[in-house]
Amino acid sequence: MTETRKGTLTAIFYALGANGGIALSKFLAALYTGSGAMLAEAIHSTADCANQLLLLVGLRQARKPANADHPLGHGRVVYFWSMMVAQLLFGMGAVFSVVEGVKRLNAPSEISNPYVALVVLAVAVGLEGFSLRGALRQIRKAAPGKPFLRWFRETRQSELMVVAGEDIAALIGLSLALVAVCLTLVTGNPVYDAWGSIAVGVVLGVVSLAVLVEVKSLIVGESVNPELRRAISEFVAAQPEVRDVISIITLAWGDRIVIAIQAEMTEAASASRLVDDINAVEARIQEKWPFAAWVFFEPDHRRPQRDKA
Repeated sequence: MTETRKGTLTAIFYALGANGGIALSKFLAALYTGSGAMLAEAIHSTADCANQLLLLVGLRQARKPANADHPLGHGRVVYFWSMMVAQLLFGMGAVFSVVEGVKRLNAPSEISNPYVALVVLAVAVGLEGFSLRGALRQIRKAAPGKPFLRWFRETRQSELMVVAGEDIAALIGLSLALVAVCLTLVTGNPVYDAWGSIAVGVVLGVVSLAVLVEVKSLIVGESVNPELRRAISEFVAAQPEVRDVISIITLAWGDRIVIAIQAEMTEAASASRLVDDINAVEARIQEKWPFAAWVFFEPDHRRPQRDKA
C-alpha cells in the first residue's frame, strides 16, 4: 500500500468516526426538538457515513491483483465509487433536505427545546472540524503549499477529494442550520428553520456537482498533475541514454500512474545494448517515483514536419 493510500485511509476513518457520532446525536435531537434543519443535518451525516463505507469498498477492490481482463489492475475502480458517492448520496441528501424544507414551509411547525438543537449543532461543528483537519493534513502532505481550490482541480486522489468535500459541505451546512435555529428561537417564526433545511440542501447540491465534474474527468482519463508531468519529462530528458524526448503520456491510475515515453535514444552498439539502455532509464524512473507502476518506452526518431501547402 502506498503512502498516499495510507493517508487517504486515515482521513476516511477520521471522517467515519466523526460522522457516526454526529448522525446519532442529530437524529436524537431532531426527534426531541422537531427541527427540520436538524433532521436535514441528520440525514446528511448518515449519508456521509455511507459515503465513507463506499469509499472503503472502493479502496478494497482497488487492491485486487491484475489479471488477463484487467492487465493494469483495478486501481481506477476508486473513481467509480467516488462517482457513486457524489451522485447517489450527496444528491439524495441534497434532494431530501430541499424537499423537507419545502414541506415545512407549507406546514410550519414549532421547534421544541431549541437549545438542545443548538448544543448538538455546536458539538457537531467541533467534530466536523476535527475530521476536516485530518483531511487537510493529508492534502498538505500530498501537495505542500498548494491552495486548496487548485489542489481540488488538479488532484487525482478522488477519495480524498470526496472526504474533503463532505467535510466542507458539513461545516457550511451546520453553520446554516445554527443560524436557522437561532433565528427561529429569536423570532419565534419556524419558517427560518424550513429555509435552513433548504439552504443545507443547496450546499450539498453544489458540492455534489463540483465533485461529479472532477471525478468524471478522472473516469474519462486524466494525466498526472502538471508539476509531476513536467518533472517526469525533465528527468527523462536528462538521462544520458536519451538524446531527445519526443512525447510523454501519463495517466492517473488510482494511487499509481502509467507512463508512456517516446524518445530518440543515443547510438547503441547493438539492439541488445539499446534494450539495456531503455531498461536502465525505466528503472531510474521507477526508483525516483515508486508509484509509477507501468513505464512503456518506445525508441523512435523525431519525424521532420512537412511544410504546409
